[in-house]
Amino acid sequence: MISDGVRAVQEAENQGSFRPEKKTKPVITNGLDPGELHMGDLELLHQFVTQTCYTTSNKADSHELWRITVPKEGINHDFLMRGILAVAALHLSHLYPDRAVEYQHIANSHQDRALGPFQAAMTDMTESNCHAFFALSSLIVVYNFALPRTPGSLAFTYDSEDSTNWLAMIRGVNSILMPSWPWVQNGPLRGLLQPGVFDTSDTRLPKPADLQLRQLAELCESAIGGDEAVEAYKAAVKALRKCFAKIFTRSSVECEIGTAFTWPVEVPDKFIELLHARSPEALVILAHYCVVLHHLDKYWWLEGWAVHVMDSIYSELTESWREWIQWPSTMIARDERCLTWRPLSPNMLPTQTPGSMSTMSSG
Repeated sequence: MISDGVRAVQEAENQGSFRPEKKTKPVITNGLDPGELHMGDLELLHQFVTQTCYTTSNKADSHELWRITVPKEGINHDFLMRGILAVAALHLSHLYPDRAVEYQHIANSHQDRALGPFQAAMTDMTESNCHAFFALSSLIVVYNFALPRTPGSLAFTYDSEDSTNWLAMIRGVNSILMPSWPWVQNGPLRGLLQPGVFDTSDTRLPKPADLQLRQLAELCESAIGGDEAVEAYKAAVKALRKCFAKIFTRSSVECEIGTAFTWPVEVPDKFIELLHARSPEALVILAHYCVVLHHLDKYWWLEGWAVHVMDSIYSELTESWREWIQWPSTMIARDERCLTWRPLSPNMLPTQTPGSMSTMSSG
């Protein structure tokens, strides 16, 4: 005997009220079939929000921005999402060497797809898209440093004609940011900025570092190449002193990567030109900057860069110039973080004499 409830269901089925409406094709959202999952991309996004986001900075408050806010921006800007996935793939290639080639190929594919739209849209930066530009510009720095290096080259990749393109890249990120600074400063990613990073009020340095920079300043005074070259060298050493001091005296809440990257931004264009020309003085100054890079060796994407650049500089210099890089070479070879802050005892402070370059000034 069929109950009234069962009979009602059977009648409803016969009349078609329980039958789903037939559609000729599935609903498509944003051009993608919702029935298809791109598991490889989901793996990369998971990698980024669970691990990679914590490796872009030492600032705890920026970690959440990279984990949540940046991917959210990427949902609205394809080029940023591609950049996120590219960096995550390179991180996986670092974590799993046996699959490094596979992940590097995936990373290159995503990065290529990110750069085209990114470059095309650069001429139309607005208040709504500048945050995505800022985030991807930062990720491009991470990406390029994380690429496999070629021994004996100062460049990122073996086929680069620009032997110091990593310096130009850091400077380029800053130039991209400058026009949109007011928007970014008041936007969702403002926590990634470090206001006052170029200001140096406390210029204390340990005595060995202070002595080396004094000697570099003296070297610049007698450099050949004309007044413009001399002024470029002096400006680069002055900026290096500021960078050393900021690393040494920074508080725990300041981003050490942002601080370390002030030097490439502050050196004059003429100095970059002299580096391209393999000027010995320029290479010696760059070798001293490697001491700063060595402080960042704990980040997977910067690991080994100080040694890599120092080895390349050593091969470029003649024997008579190599003595000028003995101190930074020793600091790196011994794995000494000479700019790690510690309370200075009186015998660690440089002796100040009339007319000398005091570490208590930015000069």
